[in-house]
Amino acid sequence: MAKPPNIVFFFSDQQRWDTCGCYGQPLPVTPNLDRMAAEGVRFENAFTCQPVCGPARACLQTGKYATQVGCYRNGIALPLDIATVPRLMSQAGYEVGYIGKWHLASTQNMGEADVDYRVKPVPPAYRGGYDDFWIASDVLEFTSHSYDGGMFDGDGNFREFTGYRADSQTDFVLEYLETRTGEKPFFLFLSYIEPHHQNDHNCYEGPRGSKEQFADFVPPADLVGKGGDWQENYPDYLGCCHSLDANLGRIRAKLAELGLAEDTVIIYTSDHGSHFRTRNGEYKRACHEGCIRVPLVIQGPGFQGGQVVDRLASLIDLPQTVLAAGGATAPADWQGRPLQQALAGVPDWPEEAFLQISESQVGRAIRTARWKYSVTAPDRKGWQDADAPRYVEDFLYDLATDPHEATNLVANPAYATVRAELREQLIARMVAAGETAPEIVPAPKP
Repeated sequence: MAKPPNIVFFFSDQQRWDTCGCYGQPLPVTPNLDRMAAEGVRFENAFTCQPVCGPARACLQTGKYATQVGCYRNGIALPLDIATVPRLMSQAGYEVGYIGKWHLASTQNMGEADVDYRVKPVPPAYRGGYDDFWIASDVLEFTSHSYDGGMFDGDGNFREFTGYRADSQTDFVLEYLETRTGEKPFFLFLSYIEPHHQNDHNCYEGPRGSKEQFADFVPPADLVGKGGDWQENYPDYLGCCHSLDANLGRIRAKLAELGLAEDTVIIYTSDHGSHFRTRNGEYKRACHEGCIRVPLVIQGPGFQGGQVVDRLASLIDLPQTVLAAGGATAPADWQGRPLQQALAGVPDWPEEAFLQISESQVGRAIRTARWKYSVTAPDRKGWQDADAPRYVEDFLYDLATDPHEATNLVANPAYATVRAELREQLIARMVAAGETAPEIVPAPKP
């Protein structure tokens, strides 16, 4: 019987897919990830299932959509007794560890249920089953800046750092790897906050010198001609991504040094992207490509050969992927499917990625190979309501002819049949996610 592989989940925050050379970035931002893609598997069309930090993380840890978990917006803690990836991996014989941003321990604005660990150590019961190793902050942007701050270890001690945050977090990762005994395989989840903007500074913060290093960036086509703050922030944004890539390289080098590289699966992805305030008043919480499309590269046992998979992949598929790689069994009620099946070419792979959108709205969307279709509930509040009985069509884009989503076709009568077909697909996906089939009405005529 083959030895179960170690699994390292390298998770960035708010990173667009097109920051990476293997997805077409012309500047040398991600040489280590590009090398990993050349050795492993790159998923060309990968998408978040919830373009908000906490809900996306809830989906990744539980294999369920955010409304099924109850964490449909930020500020709702993960249920304490829910089946999670680390709990199931522990049962399968793995040592489980977590380093970085958690964002699933605090609950605000829920009355008597409120708990607040945003700037305090997360108690063991609120760690989702990562019981073997822990260095994290619930909201890392509240306990650190790009060059100062820290995180809490498993005993509640504050581990301070002074270097660039991504470098310092990786120092903790290397410490972990150096102390492995090899008695058990490990599942290590690394949740970096870069390239997320620093909330209290209201900007992206790359390593010092990023503005000069990436001053000659090529603007993403979906941002050109729009407002937002991308012109001043994009060099630092790329600097953040470049730092992440350098630290990916440090981790891969350490695995090779320790003789673990050939026995380790590395998964690289992000919770969502950034549209740089071009689609709404902030960076995410929208259906557009810049917000929902993410990098996804997997390398290691079962994911080799420099392959490129065009089938649509979702973050909701990654919990099942991790369990399949580790020989663990997913609960019957989990969503998504192991990406090993997409790689193997199974004939019945889903033809659309499904998204729930919260906080900015109560919204739902699907992204197919050609179309983007999104609806919103005007009578509901995104910070208060998880779902709605009635939605209104909001966006329709033909990505074959309009990949940068410049022309909204949602009220164009020539696309009524397309909208009707997509409406049925979306409702079917909502029902499969445990929602009641809603009414979806056409957009008002312009």
